[in-house]
Amino acid sequence: MRNIGFRVGIVIFAILLGIYAIYPTIRLYTTADLSQQEELTLSKRAIHLGLDLKGGMHLMLEVDTVGIGESPQDLRDRAFEIIQNRIDQFGVYEPVIEKQSAGRILVQLPGVDRERAISLIRKVAHLEFKIATDERINDVVTKIDNFLEGEDTLAFEEPFASYLMRVGGDIGIDARDEDSIVVLLTQAHEVIPEDVQFLFGPKEEYQGREVKRLYLLKKEAELTGEAIRDARHRPYTGQDLQLTGTWMIDLEFKRESARKFASITGRNINKRLAIVLDDVVQSAPVIIERIPQGKSAITGQFAAEAARDLAIVLRAGALPAPLKIVEERSVGPSLGRDSIESGLRAVLIAGTLVIIFMLIYYSLSGFVADITLFLNLFFLIAILSAFRGSLTMPGIAGVALTIGMAVDANVLIFERIREELKIGKTTRTAINQGFARAWITIFDSNITTIIIGIILFIFGSGPIKGFALTLTIGLISNLFCAVFVGKVIFNYFTYRFDVRALKI
Repeated sequence: MRNIGFRVGIVIFAILLGIYAIYPTIRLYTTADLSQQEELTLSKRAIHLGLDLKGGMHLMLEVDTVGIGESPQDLRDRAFEIIQNRIDQFGVYEPVIEKQSAGRILVQLPGVDRERAISLIRKVAHLEFKIATDERINDVVTKIDNFLEGEDTLAFEEPFASYLMRVGGDIGIDARDEDSIVVLLTQAHEVIPEDVQFLFGPKEEYQGREVKRLYLLKKEAELTGEAIRDARHRPYTGQDLQLTGTWMIDLEFKRESARKFASITGRNINKRLAIVLDDVVQSAPVIIERIPQGKSAITGQFAAEAARDLAIVLRAGALPAPLKIVEERSVGPSLGRDSIESGLRAVLIAGTLVIIFMLIYYSLSGFVADITLFLNLFFLIAILSAFRGSLTMPGIAGVALTIGMAVDANVLIFERIREELKIGKTTRTAINQGFARAWITIFDSNITTIIIGIILFIFGSGPIKGFALTLTIGLISNLFCAVFVGKVIFNYFTYRFDVRALKI
């Protein structure tokens, strides 16, 4: 009894910690009117449901090797690493990313927006830094119009220059005329110098019209996305009022590329450096002075999510080749609800039958076993919440198996106590001896299963991991609940009420 108060304190403290850990999960899945910010905050501290319970995306991807000299296997391996990095930074919980035969990649993402996920995965994200040749644009436009004027097959009566307008300090076009401009440039490709190219900016609002800026750039890039060491998104803080409320991406170059960037900016002061992403000019700032720190930024009409996704893609690197979706399936949330209800029903039925059996067979001692069983499940969910684990349908099966293992531990303890009572030992001595002698057997049986669970979690994938996770956590919790908490309850009541005869 000298240490009983301390041991009771440990149990109470563990329960309070469990309540703190499990509260975000309960609030997240039981409160209907959560704001987006509250839901995001709670989801960072709650259990996450797997694809089979929450729904999500199932994609089979294949690398498009047309026109690329590398082997499909090498391209797939490179694409796999990049996709894995992107999804890890995207923040998806319990994703499945696996290499398949024939150069394919399996991706399963629970609870994500379809369009955003596909865009993030398939985006090639070819980033280039090119010098703008504003001083040559009038000359090139004149050459195009002179060439088209003599063409008998010209499909457009208006000259090329008539499509151009001023957009701020740049030349631009009405977004509706983009297809016509592309046709005209294709027809006049002979007179466009080989060392330059026309590229559009993104669509934007200007004086009540949707427009696109048109840039004449050097064809050869000064730097590419391979030079990027880090990319982070943040709110725009510059002076351009048109970009107020948008987001930007800060870029940091690798050491060698930073020296090259400093040289590029030093040679091209007062010229514009266009930042080109997938052949779209995101921005083209004027180089005011040499930039020695190896840092730059991409500005544009970026929302927070778009800027974050672009930063992820730039950090993870560009795909070696485009990806084709050869199979796509969406798992709906209704399937998740059905699965959850079926799984919980199975666990509740199993738990109820076990509770009734223990009460009938072991009387009041069975009630103690039921308390430790409940605490075992409580701590299992609390630990999953604390470590932001994921619950899958196989994971629910692991919970059901944990109930059986927990009862097994209690049966071993009670049978040892019975044996001690049969040979004439007092109640308190029988309890102490029963727990002490059953502990070795319980520890051996649980620890061997825990080792198997850890191996399954490390080397398994998908459903196997979900099963291994809940089983392992449940068994570790069982060692604490069945042995430590169970003995505290027995000792407290037998000493507190001076129990002489134990019903077991």
